[in-house]
Amino acid sequence: MPEQSSSRSIRLTDPRALRAYAHPTRLALVGLLRRDGPMTATQAAEATGESVASCSFHLRQLAKYGLVEEAGGGRGREKPWQATTMFTSWDADIEDPAAAAATEALELAIAERYFELTARWVQARSQEPVEWQQAAQFGDTVLHLTAAELGELGGRIQDLVQPYLDRLDDESKRPEGSRPITLVHLAFPTRASTQSTQESAS
Repeated sequence: MPEQSSSRSIRLTDPRALRAYAHPTRLALVGLLRRDGPMTATQAAEATGESVASCSFHLRQLAKYGLVEEAGGGRGREKPWQATTMFTSWDADIEDPAAAAATEALELAIAERYFELTARWVQARSQEPVEWQQAAQFGDTVLHLTAAELGELGGRIQDLVQPYLDRLDDESKRPEGSRPITLVHLAFPTRASTQSTQESAS
């Protein structure tokens, strides 16, 4: 079973859970429940464009691994579901081949999800108010960092985000005019290190 690392986060350690989560519909459903709160399979189908039967099946699969749960009330496909936590994490440094393969599949699925969401924004941007078009972030920066510095940078970014996290599950703390914002965290070496290149050439 997944580990409940905090009231807001669940850590997936079982390769079966990682593989179960690595499905576009399931990623979309978990994100939907985290953003918009409890909903039935019928409501989820309307929001995602999937069939009710598909959403019902995928919600049950997610529940097997602790990612969603019944919210109480309703029956059959009309019972509401809710996300168990606001965040999901997993180990990036995995020696077990099965777990490593499952992790890779999940991260590739999430990367595709990021691309899909980014493409939607780019296509819809011209219809958005000017202030949102100007406030949105799009671009990248190349930095020369050590592994320790990269880890430190990630921690500093998390510190900047922290003051806004209470708004996720407390609507009273959301200022007027606020909207759900997807902040994507991506930072990785873009070329092999000199040492690795030399080793592969020898």
